Amino acid sequence: MSNPPEEMNHEDVLRVRLEVLRQEHRDLDSAIAALEERVLPDVLAIKRLKKQKLALKDRIARIEDELTPDIIA
Repeated sequence: MSNPPEEMNHEDVLRVRLEVLRQEHRDLDSAIAALEERVLPDVLAIKRLKKQKLALKDRIARIEDELTPDIIA
């Protein structure tokens, strides 16, 4: 009989989520670059992807802030 896997603590969950969001951000970069290389780029699609990328950047920053301990100077 195998033991159940250890539960991840909140910080571990945030770190995994952070890596997933960073990968999504990189994927959007690639998609935007591919669209921009087209002879007739779809400007609206590029704009939408850039907006999604910005939202991901904000979510990444919030998680990074939560993972960074507050240091009182």
